[in-house]
Amino acid sequence: MNYLSFLPSSAHFDAISELHQSRQNWVNQQKKGFLRYRNPYLELSQFHADHVDCDNEIVTIGSSAEIDDTARQKIRLALQDFMPWRKGPFSIFGIDVDAEWRSERKWRRIVPELPDLNGKIVGDIGCNNGYYMFRMVPHKPQLVLGLEPSVQHYYCFKALNSMAGCDQLDIDLLGVEHLPFFESCFDVIFLLGIIYHRPSPIDTLRDILTALQPGGTLILESQAIPGDEPMALFPEKTYAKVPGTYFVPTATCLRNWMDKAGFRDIKVFCSHPMSSEEQRQTEWMVFESFADFIRPDNPELTVEGYPAPLRIFFKGKKR
Repeated sequence: MNYLSFLPSSAHFDAISELHQSRQNWVNQQKKGFLRYRNPYLELSQFHADHVDCDNEIVTIGSSAEIDDTARQKIRLALQDFMPWRKGPFSIFGIDVDAEWRSERKWRRIVPELPDLNGKIVGDIGCNNGYYMFRMVPHKPQLVLGLEPSVQHYYCFKALNSMAGCDQLDIDLLGVEHLPFFESCFDVIFLLGIIYHRPSPIDTLRDILTALQPGGTLILESQAIPGDEPMALFPEKTYAKVPGTYFVPTATCLRNWMDKAGFRDIKVFCSHPMSSEEQRQTEWMVFESFADFIRPDNPELTVEGYPAPLRIFFKGKKR
């Protein structure tokens, strides 16, 4: 829990420490669900890369020349234990991990609007396996803290960074709901692909505002439905086969949410339709993906009959 030393005095240190310890007590139980991901993390933590490159679209951790065939097979099997891989691509000691999402495309859209990260404290909320955190490393942040409540993604990031050794990156088994304990802590917060999974999106945005330092920036990316009206879809059960999807807004609606939450200088800087070129099955993600979520006879509708998703990107500041 090294990240506490980087946080300003406004952080609720006792509450964060108590939460951290509670989550560690929970995840350190000797249960199959935890060992399933803890064991491959421990296997991979034995390896340490000499060459790490986070400045290109494929995050590279180690080269094939650094290990022998026996070690390579051991690493491959441990990496496969983290399937399905949702974010990437990675190259790990010469093993190419082609994830479901071509996350480099999302990062490419963000970079032109990226605030200065040099020396800054950054939060990546719902960071998954940390692909975007690794992509931030060349921008020289003081700290990038990922909050990720999923045990699978938590241990996957810990495994990757145990090999990469990026000291400015850290993670905790916390969620967006814990942000009020990080009062005025972050210069920049990334909330990518999370807001539509929250039952009260304006409350979530207010929690983010609380966690930002004055003048801090939010980079937000979300699913959206087409249209100019300020409205949101509230799906009956699933949206594009995904449960736990509450509100899927139009861009106008999401902008209004940000405004009502208290953000200023709100800007939508990208909007694009989703496609199976960007989200698809791979050998590292063998389950259903985007092509299975859309009606084959009408690509403008999901299988439930709802409007097919766009992805929209926003930037906003705290006063």
